[in-house]
Amino acid sequence: MDKSLSQITFEFFGKQKEEHSEESFPVQPRSVPAAPEQPKPRQTRGRKALKDFEAETEQIEIPEDEILFQKQYYSIGEVANMFKVNTSLIRYWENEFDIIEPRKNRKGDRFFKPSDVKNLQMIHDLLRRRKFTIEGAKDYIKKNKQAKEKYELIQSLQKLKGFLLEIKANL
Repeated sequence: MDKSLSQITFEFFGKQKEEHSEESFPVQPRSVPAAPEQPKPRQTRGRKALKDFEAETEQIEIPEDEILFQKQYYSIGEVANMFKVNTSLIRYWENEFDIIEPRKNRKGDRFFKPSDVKNLQMIHDLLRRRKFTIEGAKDYIKKNKQAKEKYELIQSLQKLKGFLLEIKANL
């Protein structure tokens, strides 16, 4: 039962035995070319810069009222795409603000009415453009019962201003 086991030896690059110098190949150290210095990519984690917030507020794509009110309900994914935010943020705003009450099916999927989308637009404007805190936006909505009407009035005046500037440019 006593079997003698022979030892196996391995040769690694860079280590050469002197007795096998004729058989082994000389190992040349490799030179790795230095990578050109590239600017660090902008990190996507953490707090965003203010100019990024401003750019995002201008990118929201909410359809006109005539188009918006053609459908009875919008899924949370559609609403998140309109505002260019994650669905988790929409769910968070739903939990924080009482003016948003989406309908849920048996599965638990949220469906937003066009009026909910308009309320989300007002909340988005308060939080992102006007830089309110969550608590500040809640107080603003609670204390100013006509906050929704004021916001809609501001939106219609901005549309009118854009229309007039377009006419001025075409003159």
